[in-house]
Amino acid sequence: MVERIYIARHGFRLSWITQTWKSPTGTPRDPPLAAYGHDQAQEMTAYFLSMSEDERPTAIYSSPYYRCLQTAQPVAEALQLPLFVEHGLSEWYMHVKPNTGLLPRPMHASALKEHFPIIDDSKTSLYLPSRKGEDILGVHRRAAVTLNALVHTADASRILLVTHAATTIALVRALLRDFHLPIRVGCCSVSTLKRNASGKWQPVGQLASAAHLTNGVERDWGFEDVSLIGGHVVEDEGEGESSDADEGPVGLMINLPEYSQELHPRL
Repeated sequence: MVERIYIARHGFRLSWITQTWKSPTGTPRDPPLAAYGHDQAQEMTAYFLSMSEDERPTAIYSSPYYRCLQTAQPVAEALQLPLFVEHGLSEWYMHVKPNTGLLPRPMHASALKEHFPIIDDSKTSLYLPSRKGEDILGVHRRAAVTLNALVHTADASRILLVTHAATTIALVRALLRDFHLPIRVGCCSVSTLKRNASGKWQPVGQLASAAHLTNGVERDWGFEDVSLIGGHVVEDEGEGESSDADEGPVGLMINLPEYSQELHPRL
């Protein structure tokens, strides 16, 4: 049973420094880490190495985006942990504008293994986000469903989730059952949550802590930063060359009868 969950945001990405970058996977909107982001990932790795054996994560689940896998890789290597790819931890994109195509979907574990041989592709993603995008409620629902599936299926007691700013916030809110929790997350910040005696999740220390990073909190983000027009989230642009028929499977990929409303958001 999962008893402790660490949730980390990826490191500083290259697209924040230059607009001249190339996606190693060929997937649009999938920039790699900047050199500084690699440094942050190493500092985060040192943080996990400093923990006692009975506190360290015993498995890692990462968003399929390259920057998240680059952030997770040194931790997996240093702690000799399995690294699984989970699309339910993917970046949050707003709903696409009509007639602009669909959002890209990153590669699956078997293809990403060519870039990151440490990936364990014995498990497939539990959840696939819609390529039509999500509103704020949608990303919170995705986080809750993905978490519920992970908690029910993971064969590790302590897991590390490496993901993105919005998804990190939605995951923390789902675990704490507080979908208005004010929280901002910076690069390579870590939130730690554990089950208490009654089975409920509670934070351990500061949420989105960057105390392990030399320069502390950087590029922090919160849902209050979302651009709104008339009270609605601004729509995103699709990739232009795809249609609704190309979307593929969406939602929870496993039959989980025991799934309840335990983590269902009530906004």
